Amino acid sequence: MNVPFLDLLAQFAALRDEVQVALNAVCERQSFILGPQVAALEREVAEYCGVRYAVGVSSGTDALLSGLMALGIGPGEEVITTPYTFFATTGSIVRTGARPVFVDIDPTSFNLDPSQVEDRVTSRTRALLPVHLFGRCADMEPLLSLAARHGLAIIEDAAQAIGAQTNTGGRAGGIGTLGCLSFYPTKNLGGFGDGGMILTNNPELTDLLRSLRNHGSKGPYEHPRVGGNFRLDEIQAAILLVKLKHLEGWIEARGTRAQHYHDAFQALDLEGPDALILPDIPKRGRHVFHQYVIRTRRRDDLARFLTARGIGTAIYYPKPLHLQDCFAFLGYKEGSFPESERAARETLALPIYPELTAEMQTFVIEGIDAFFRGR
Repeated sequence: MNVPFLDLLAQFAALRDEVQVALNAVCERQSFILGPQVAALEREVAEYCGVRYAVGVSSGTDALLSGLMALGIGPGEEVITTPYTFFATTGSIVRTGARPVFVDIDPTSFNLDPSQVEDRVTSRTRALLPVHLFGRCADMEPLLSLAARHGLAIIEDAAQAIGAQTNTGGRAGGIGTLGCLSFYPTKNLGGFGDGGMILTNNPELTDLLRSLRNHGSKGPYEHPRVGGNFRLDEIQAAILLVKLKHLEGWIEARGTRAQHYHDAFQALDLEGPDALILPDIPKRGRHVFHQYVIRTRRRDDLARFLTARGIGTAIYYPKPLHLQDCFAFLGYKEGSFPESERAARETLALPIYPELTAEMQTFVIEGIDAFFRGR
């Protein structure tokens, strides 16, 4: 049996007719930039995420960048974030001229450890940028309290977490000052290319973001500020409107498969510091399982073993950002953030998507069992 890490072809097969109708409608209108599909998607995603406004942009990266720009963050200022995340989180901060300040992760959630944040706040700190990694919300309540005490903005990197909820019910992306989504094809809600969205309840920021995504314009050939070409295409919006109707069902399917993994691995009694560490499933809130990430000190051997059996896996992320060459100027060294470094050595993502069949999932579980029992 072959079990791909992700199977977008299976998803497309179930949506082919709906998607074709949506694409044909865009082609018939010949309106491709910031048209009615983008406006409709903005309304529906805003409602889904529990915010007043949403601004469609060209990618999750550009959502982060334009969000930082809208807040006026720039040279001489600092943004606190995590080193255990995708490159765009920190890359966007550096592109504004601001300085990223890293804080280590909580090893259970893989998210920013709130207990370490306040010690890193200085007079130059302008914002906190927590990441809701792998589909689980960061611990937002202490971050919100800290931000209020110090007058800081909060930019949520919710690229992997649309539909996730905190333990108090807040939806990812709708909790802080701004929330940033990605519609990269592999995301739980993914398009047929790049796309992203910024969420907010602030009307002034919304107007500014809409200007920034279109070269800073306020009308034809009127540019009170410098922006960028951060526009979301009508084709992507049309596809995402089709997929958004299915998102809740897909999230439920991911949760069911995550729980099945969890129960099966516990029954096999493979857990232990030298064997398998399972992802924590929070008792409150909602984890949307963009990834199901296990840990083992034997990660690389396990990945090779599963690959040989035809089982796809992925490593998120093999090198934390503080050890990337392009961020050497920040002055961090190996050992600066031990939990992030340990996660980079030990974590392995298993196949988890709505189209993953029971037989395929059993094959994955049996493969991991065979590895740890030396079969």
